[in-house]
Amino acid sequence: MPSLPGGPLETAAAQHVRMGVEDGLPRTGAGVEDDAVAAGDVPATIVRETDTTVAFRDINPQAPTHVLVIPRAHYPDAAALAAAAPELAADVLREAGEVAADEKVVAGGYRIVFNTGSGAGQTVFHAHAHVLGGRGLQWPPG
Repeated sequence: MPSLPGGPLETAAAQHVRMGVEDGLPRTGAGVEDDAVAAGDVPATIVRETDTTVAFRDINPQAPTHVLVIPRAHYPDAAALAAAAPELAADVLREAGEVAADEKVVAGGYRIVFNTGSGAGQTVFHAHAHVLGGRGLQWPPG
């Protein structure tokens, strides 16, 4: 597998999405996996769904619990999501907490990660939160 910027978290997420370009900006497009997972059109191991979010297991987990929580609506990153739809950003965070509870990692601690921008290693331009838990998580993460 080619090395992608951002390390293993974004590498795993990138496997869910083939990048597209629209209006000169990198983003997911029609038929791309993350958008298609959100729409229910591509198979994924879905662990939670709401009217506004989908949570599914990462195909290359970096911890015993590694679930992606994505909004059904497309926003290129967490900053754009928060600016344009703060209530939807709250839905993503709320669902991340519910995933942690369902996965029974709350007591031991868990991490919610949003990589925003290529300088932070974002390679999947559909806003998504990684929920990681079930093992010790060192700080700093990189």
